[in-house]
Amino acid sequence: MKRSLTKQIMVIMMSLVVGTIVICFLLNTTFLGTFYTMQKKNLLMESYETIQDASDEGSLYSSEFDQDFDKMCSNQNLSIIIMSADGTPMRSSVNDIRLIQRQFLDVIFGTTVRDRVMVRTDQYILERVRDADMNNEDYLVLWGTLDDGNLILMRTAMDGIRESSKIANQFLLYVGSCAIAGSVLLSILISRRITKPIVQLSEISQKMVDLDFNAKYVRGGWRKKRRDVPGSIQAEKEKMEKGNEIDQLGLHMNQLSDQLERTISELKTANNELMKDIEKKEQIDEMRKEFLSNVSHELKTPLALIQGYAEGLQACINDDEESRDFYCEVIMDEADKMNKMVKKLLTLNQLEFGNDQVYMERFNITELIQGVVNASSLLLEQKGITVEMDLPEEYVWADEFKVEEVITNYLSNAMNHAEGEKKIRIFYEKKDTCLRISVFNTGKPIPEEDIDNIWIKFYKVDKARTRAYGGSGIGLSIVKAIMDSFHQECGVINRKDGVEFWLELGL
Repeated sequence: MKRSLTKQIMVIMMSLVVGTIVICFLLNTTFLGTFYTMQKKNLLMESYETIQDASDEGSLYSSEFDQDFDKMCSNQNLSIIIMSADGTPMRSSVNDIRLIQRQFLDVIFGTTVRDRVMVRTDQYILERVRDADMNNEDYLVLWGTLDDGNLILMRTAMDGIRESSKIANQFLLYVGSCAIAGSVLLSILISRRITKPIVQLSEISQKMVDLDFNAKYVRGGWRKKRRDVPGSIQAEKEKMEKGNEIDQLGLHMNQLSDQLERTISELKTANNELMKDIEKKEQIDEMRKEFLSNVSHELKTPLALIQGYAEGLQACINDDEESRDFYCEVIMDEADKMNKMVKKLLTLNQLEFGNDQVYMERFNITELIQGVVNASSLLLEQKGITVEMDLPEEYVWADEFKVEEVITNYLSNAMNHAEGEKKIRIFYEKKDTCLRISVFNTGKPIPEEDIDNIWIKFYKVDKARTRAYGGSGIGLSIVKAIMDSFHQECGVINRKDGVEFWLELGL
């Protein structure tokens, strides 16, 4: 089968090459002379029109036309003479004027052998003649009159066509011989190239049986799955669609392989998504249980206090006014804590579910920090805490009101945990595209096992202490949610003598 295909390709290619050479040889022999003659005829008529236009413009016999006249005669191999009615030469392209005058008279009075008249008009005649004085060479001759009454004769030799045709045919024979030899070699190479993909297609089909879809067929042989850009893959696909049966078979196998791989991938993806959905549902159930437990725990203590002190008021345990005021203050304080916690939960819920819109604007972060610190100055003084900050004026891009909430949470957290020297230091670290704002307070470091958990809502490192200053464990969760809505980073670092909380905002 392989030898038969090779022979068939060799015969076809050799037939095409030999047939092309024979046709070109016949066309050269049969039509090259005619084509050459037509070109010469058109050349003579165009040259006549050029001379006629120069005559009409009055520049034909002036020195201005000399260069154009010489160029026309030399480039187009023309012999031209223009004479007056009495035989006086007006312009000639040859030095031997007497010779061309005699030839002109021979043409006019019919002493030359005329083959045939090709064009006849009222102004000129264009015919093919044979000059007996020039070894019977053939010429194309145009003779007649110009509009100014002068006579004109133009002629060009036809002897070059025979030599040109002979040279062209000899060259064609040399090229044809080389082409035949090349076609034999090329046919062998092509036949091998055709049979090789068939074997490779068999190997690809075996890999598909083994569920290996990485091997793909491409023109010229298969290889591992391609890493081409989509445009080149589409172009290659179009080439295979327009190719032979082997290319189309390879394309169909690629499509079958892709479809099988895609189907298996979709099944695995669907199975993976199903597992994720199951895990997500379990996580949601856990989060729901944890949330209810945390909320219940956080609300249980203030509700118990409110209930206890309210019952005490109702039972008139202490009738003095000072005791009643104390009971009312406890009830109001616990109710206020519950109200703040509910508001924070609502805020956190809006942030986590993306319901709270972010308004990005450029503002002075230094002024904002100074405003938050000034608003807390009375509380700082009561707690004996000093704040150190020497901040340069900086502008950032963010939601100003949300950033104020973050700074407030950081400062409040620092005040509640400041110990030892009781100092809070606020400082900047400027980077290429953002500004890092840090709030440091002296005190105990956060245990390493708790650092990653402090951003989780209701998580408390020291629950007793958090309860003492009324913390709910939601503040840092709100900070994290706000920074996520900005697509910016925040974090905490344990220092040698305290804790540093930081956030980054775009410049």
